[in-house]
Amino acid sequence: MKIGRETIPKTAISTSNADTIVVRGKDLSQELIGQTTFTDYFLMLLDGQPASETRRRVLDATLVAIAEHGLVPSVQASRMTYAASPEALQGAVAAGLLGCGSVILGASQAAGELFDRIGQVADGGKSLEQAVHDVITDLRAKREPIPGYGHPLHKERDPRVDALFNVAREAGADLRYVAIAEAVENAIPEIVGKTLKLNVSAAIPAVLLGAGFPLKALRGVPLLARTAGLIAHLLEESEQPCGFALSYQAAQQVEYTGEVPPGFKR
Repeated sequence: MKIGRETIPKTAISTSNADTIVVRGKDLSQELIGQTTFTDYFLMLLDGQPASETRRRVLDATLVAIAEHGLVPSVQASRMTYAASPEALQGAVAAGLLGCGSVILGASQAAGELFDRIGQVADGGKSLEQAVHDVITDLRAKREPIPGYGHPLHKERDPRVDALFNVAREAGADLRYVAIAEAVENAIPEIVGKTLKLNVSAAIPAVLLGAGFPLKALRGVPLLARTAGLIAHLLEESEQPCGFALSYQAAQQVEYTGEVPPGFKR
């Protein structure tokens, strides 16, 4: 059964023959291996364009900012999976990545889409402040969250935010989305009734979009970065296990609220 218009699968990313592997028009063995960084290679894989200094610096900064964040739920899932199945590193990494959604790591994509929406409203003739007010008010009316704002630990700005904004400025990125992100932060108290400061999940799309990074690929940046962090945690798990300790601590803290049979003692 045919689904969609295409009947022939096509890709512009890679091909090969018996002698040569071609990636985005380049000979992998002769032109890329040993001659490019992984960051540059990733950028080229995305759209076939060579990495500029601006794109490289901004992407590198975001990857460093989000790769490690302690024993968050996704990391705990990864370490406990590895403890139960140490022969399957890939399964443990996958377990950690599968736990990345709207709360953990996925907010960067949602924040980028929010900034893009505000930008489009502003392009329609409204001031930035009015565009922000209209979009955020609409989110509140629909009881939808404002992605990338507020943090359980960093009540003031997440310290990574200014670090990323500084890199974007120094690298010569377009700061339009940084301005949008800060305008949202400034508008939140009046619209929401409380202060919610920028966190790293909003800073990442603000700087990446200004460096020409594709909107649709934003979710991939935290996933790529966190993969590196997960591998580090799993190496540590192999040498200094805590997966079962995490499980034990969780079990100790569980409060059972259901019924029990007669004579059952805790």
